[in-house]
Amino acid sequence: MENEAAPLPRVCVVVYILKEKSVLLGRRLSSIGHSTFALPGGHLEFGETFEECAAREVKEETGLDIEKIELLTVTNNLFLDQPKPSHYVTVFVRALLSDPQQLPQNLEPTKCDGWDWYEWGKLPNPLFWPLEKQVQSGFNPFPFD
Repeated sequence: MENEAAPLPRVCVVVYILKEKSVLLGRRLSSIGHSTFALPGGHLEFGETFEECAAREVKEETGLDIEKIELLTVTNNLFLDQPKPSHYVTVFVRALLSDPQQLPQNLEPTKCDGWDWYEWGKLPNPLFWPLEKQVQSGFNPFPFD
């Protein structure tokens, strides 16, 4: 019997920050999904709500303050073809900028190549796999009003 424990699923919260008909995306520099475009977000910390995690991660990565954070959906993502296979339960939320005049900053340049706004119907390629899967399914983060 091996002494190594089986890997455990992790919880990640990612944020669709909505600005007019655009969302904020950054190009990943991490081992999983390297050079793909992804939403800001990160690991849920012990005791945090999804909303607290979303606000903290967005602030740490982009310097932006967000509000009106709403739960959208949850996905189950297995990355089995990676050097270190992983399993993520990904919580997707949407939010608005507290001040629409804020500009995103790249505060984690070793993890992201920069942030920019992309119109929902004209997203860049390649998208990070969980995001691409959502887009291909017809998912739309914008409210219907």
